[in-house]
Amino acid sequence: MTHGKVDAWETDVVVSVLEREVFSEAEAARLLRVAQSTLHYWLEGDERKGRRHKPVLRTEPRGARSVTWAEFVEAGLLREYRRTHRVPMVELRAFIDLLREQFGVPYPLADRRPYVAGKKLVLQAQAEAGLDPEYCLVAAVGNQLLLTPPSAAFVERVTWDGDVAAGWRPDPNPQSPVRILPDVRFGRPSIKGISTEVLWEQDEAGLDVEEIAETYQLDVPDVRWALAYENSQRAA
Repeated sequence: MTHGKVDAWETDVVVSVLEREVFSEAEAARLLRVAQSTLHYWLEGDERKGRRHKPVLRTEPRGARSVTWAEFVEAGLLREYRRTHRVPMVELRAFIDLLREQFGVPYPLADRRPYVAGKKLVLQAQAEAGLDPEYCLVAAVGNQLLLTPPSAAFVERVTWDGDVAAGWRPDPNPQSPVRILPDVRFGRPSIKGISTEVLWEQDEAGLDVEEIAETYQLDVPDVRWALAYENSQRAA
């Protein structure tokens, strides 16, 4: 590894967790609240007017409609930046490639170091890639390097296990206990291991909040958070 790069991951376990196929493309798009066509473009790229556009989150298309945990987390960051149908990603694609090289990791956006200890490298990569200011992860303010609001919001939504993204909060409310964890309920949103969809179904069946909480050994506020999240998903 060249001088100036941070130490790369040295265990296959971390990579295997990040590379685990957790969602279908349709399910991932639903949980992320992005159009499936947008997510597909991020993952597979496309071809328009005879010109091939490379993927953003993958080094090359793999022709799969499944989404790995790392791809899901990284798509969560892209969602913080753009929520439109088509995303101009030429500079961003080059930027992510530079981050892969500088940090020595396959999934730099699912690694905490670029947002914490590696801001200087990120700033350099942004400049080298010619990244538009609206896509920047960090900004120089006076003598400090600070996360931009979209990247700060993303970091706060991730549950970090060391430097690895181990969970994600699908609810934009920072107080929400709802989490998506790759090893819990097949990646479905849950609270303390209980699927929020199951709790919502119990509410739809006519059980009151207290009964649901008692049945699943949860606190009443947990159930209310689960119902609020599920209702917001269905209203979107």
